[in-house]
Amino acid sequence: MKLVTFKAGGKMSYGAIVDGGIVDLNRRLPHPSLKAVLAKGAMDQARAAVENSKPDVKLEDITYLPPIPDPDKIICIGLNYDEHRKETGRDKTSHPTLFTRFADTQIGHGQAIVKPKVSDQLDYEGELAVIIGKAGRHISREKALEHVAGYSCYHDGSVRDWQYQTTQFVPGKNFPATGGFGPWMVTADEIPDPQKLTLCTRLNGKEVQRSGTDVMIFPIRELIAYISTFTELRPGDVIPTGTPSGVGSKRNPPLFMKPGDVAEVEISGVGTLKNPIISE
Repeated sequence: MKLVTFKAGGKMSYGAIVDGGIVDLNRRLPHPSLKAVLAKGAMDQARAAVENSKPDVKLEDITYLPPIPDPDKIICIGLNYDEHRKETGRDKTSHPTLFTRFADTQIGHGQAIVKPKVSDQLDYEGELAVIIGKAGRHISREKALEHVAGYSCYHDGSVRDWQYQTTQFVPGKNFPATGGFGPWMVTADEIPDPQKLTLCTRLNGKEVQRSGTDVMIFPIRELIAYISTFTELRPGDVIPTGTPSGVGSKRNPPLFMKPGDVAEVEISGVGTLKNPIISE
């Protein structure tokens, strides 16, 4: 299933994408959000509600929101593709590089990424996002994917001069409306092996990043095992798994996003996240 959170007629809801539009699950289930469906382990209820149901709303009549607008945690992975690590000049590490995003920095498919007025170094980073479906601590590598609800596209827009003011990435990763997320969550049963996907980022229709997820330094299983050692992963938590090489700040000359640009992140089997760029 493709599960989406959206706004239509001034109301926020969630549902499943079918031929002709969206089956509104908020009308059919006692759970107020997609995050609540995951927390209650109610995915089978959602599937049953979608079967033989006609769409309630057309795609052209909605505003896409992040699939999980209010995750408890967004734990981002840095430097998880070796060619990207090399282009940044950083040394190899024995453990994943982690930083956090705030939920209120996220926007949905079609919504605008905002270039902050204090910087002209807004960079693109296309990523595969993992959405947790089942809570856990000390999750083993072997059982890690059992805790995944689904996958989505993520655009980890990065304000580079603020990111590199210190060794901590957080300021450059948390300007408002810089984290594109969507357009939907594809349930894990449709992605049997997340390490066999292809990720492509485009800026104004021109390809700027391309990689298979098979070359991640730390595969998704290892990321979940590592993160769940120091914190409990909960339903709805989001793990953007890192960006491949080709980022704008490492090009000669640099290529930063500017107002009027359009950025796209496409992942095979998942979909395409598209966001225009505007000024603050």
